[in-house]
Amino acid sequence: MKELKRIIKAGFINFKRGGSVSFAAVLQVVNTLAVIVMIILLQAVLYSSLNIIKDKVDVTIYFNVGASEDKIMLLKESLFKLPEVASVSYTSADDAIKLFRVRHQNDYSTIAALDEIGNNPLGATLNVTTKEISQYENIVNFLKSDNALILGSSDIINHSNYHDNKLVIDRLNVIISGAQKLGFLLTLYLIISSIIITFNTIRLTIYISREEINVMRLVGASKMRVRGPFMIEGAIYGVIGTIITLIIFWPVTVWLGSNMTSFLGINMYDYYVSNFFQIFAIILLSGILFGVISSFLAVRKYLNK
Repeated sequence: MKELKRIIKAGFINFKRGGSVSFAAVLQVVNTLAVIVMIILLQAVLYSSLNIIKDKVDVTIYFNVGASEDKIMLLKESLFKLPEVASVSYTSADDAIKLFRVRHQNDYSTIAALDEIGNNPLGATLNVTTKEISQYENIVNFLKSDNALILGSSDIINHSNYHDNKLVIDRLNVIISGAQKLGFLLTLYLIISSIIITFNTIRLTIYISREEINVMRLVGASKMRVRGPFMIEGAIYGVIGTIITLIIFWPVTVWLGSNMTSFLGINMYDYYVSNFFQIFAIILLSGILFGVISSFLAVRKYLNK
């Protein structure tokens, strides 16, 4: 414990003695952590946008006029039990004609034609949404399966709009998959490049202390006694960098939440506050790891001479 206290104290002394070089190292850690926070926020925007798109895609099952409501409800329950299904909503024939009249209230010829017919020409519908865009074909396959035939769906189903929307669904599936892959590659590139720059900055701070390292080796100091203070110094960079990064992004997210919510599709300030502790834990751990690992690798060069 006494040796550990000495190492920690030496780390703080190295940090204070570093002056402008330590300040530069902290700024570089802040840059790296800022990139990580921006990636987290951009991913939140991306997934929010993708979810909005997903919510606008669905499959509607149209039933024959006069189809048994009991059979429709039985089919609805069976669909809802499928693991791919997120929601199933039922619209009765009476509700369907009411909605149709509201949508076409300014189209007098259509309304007049309905009045002329007298009877309700529309059947009930089931609106199905899945958890993933790629799962809509599974719903259509279920409707053609033996399980659906047992429920008597072949007698009551008129058609579904899946094939009408298939091109849009396939394109959205490709876009979502591509966006996720691009986001992952961009994240990986930015993090790696930031780590390299941080490592080089910390290596510069240790280069200044190379003579001190050589003296410590000559007097017989252990590798951990030499390496420890610099690793503590690197951890200090990470902790201070975390605090500065969180302070910087607080007013940034306030401004984004006030002015860009309609454009981004998400209130960035609310997201930042609700996920603050997760973001704090991620960047604190990242900052400390960057500093400690960079210091460890940079000192190793002098210990292996």
